Amino acid sequence: MKTSRKPLVGLALGSGSARGWAHVGVIRALEAAGIRPDIVCGTSVGAMVAAAYAAGELDRFEQWVRGMGITDVVGFMDVTFSGGLIKGERLMEFFRRHVVDRPIGELAMPFAAVATALETGAEVWLREGSTVEAVRASLAMPAMFTPAIRERKLLVDGALVNPVPVSLARAMGAEILIAVDLNSDVVGSHQHQAIQPVMPTSQVGEWIRKLQDNLDSLLPTQAPDEPQLPSMFQVVASSLNIMQVRITRSRMAGEPPDVIVAPRLAHFDLLDFHRAGEAIEEGRRAVEACLPGLRSLGIHSTETR
Repeated sequence: MKTSRKPLVGLALGSGSARGWAHVGVIRALEAAGIRPDIVCGTSVGAMVAAAYAAGELDRFEQWVRGMGITDVVGFMDVTFSGGLIKGERLMEFFRRHVVDRPIGELAMPFAAVATALETGAEVWLREGSTVEAVRASLAMPAMFTPAIRERKLLVDGALVNPVPVSLARAMGAEILIAVDLNSDVVGSHQHQAIQPVMPTSQVGEWIRKLQDNLDSLLPTQAPDEPQLPSMFQVVASSLNIMQVRITRSRMAGEPPDVIVAPRLAHFDLLDFHRAGEAIEEGRRAVEACLPGLRSLGIHSTETR
C-alpha cells in the first residue's frame, strides 16, 4: 500500500547585504507555522544565514547578530585596497566562532551557495568542501570584499549572476520552493537622495565617515553651482541594488518559485548590520503575509519531518 509523502520543500535565501538578517525572521516564522524546509541554499548574505540554518546553529547565530552593535560592524572593516575595500577575514573569523565549520556534506540539511567566477562570469554552485569558505566566496561583494580563491579560481558575490538562487534549489531536489527576495522594494527608494550630500548611513560610526572623506578628497573638486554628487558608498549600494533587482526579475520570470517572500527593507542600507532586530521582525511579517498561500501548497505540518 502506498504511503503519502510530503514534497521536498526548498528555501532559497537571496542576497541583500545587511537586509540579510531578515532571513532569520523568515525561517523562524516558517517553523512557527509548521513549515520546515528540507533543502536550503543562498546567495551572498543569504548563503551565510542558510549555512547557519543547515548546520543546526541558527539559535547561536541569531544571538550573535542581535547583539551586534556599530562598534562590531566597524571592527569587521579590515581595510585593504587590493581587490576590494575589506579583506573579509575578520568577518569570517566571527562567523567561525558562531557557526562551526564543517564540510558541506556533513551538515544537518542539504546546503549550497552561489558564487561568480570573476574571470569568466560563470555561475558557480558551491556544494562541497568547507562551509565557511563557500559562504566567504558567495558574499565577496565587488568593491567591498576581496575575491575568494577556490581551486585557483577567483570567486566573487553570487548576486552578480543569481541573487535569489531558485535554479540551484530546484537542482538540489526542491519540489516546492520558497524564495526570499530582499530587494524587491529597494530600486527607486534612494533616488531622491541622488543629488543630496550623502554620508554612509546609520551610521556605522566615525571610522566610516573618515574613510569616506579621505576617498572623496581624491576626486576633482566640484563647482559650487553643481549638484552634490552621492558618496562612493551610495553609488556602490545603488548600483548593486539595481543589478540585483533586474537579474532577479529576469531569472524568476523563467524559473518561478512557488512562493515569494518579500520583506520590505528599502529603509536598510548597505552596512546596517547592527539593525538585526528590525530586519528579523520584518522577515517574520513578510512570512505572515504569505501564510495563506503557503498553506494552500499542502506543506503545513506541526510534525517533525
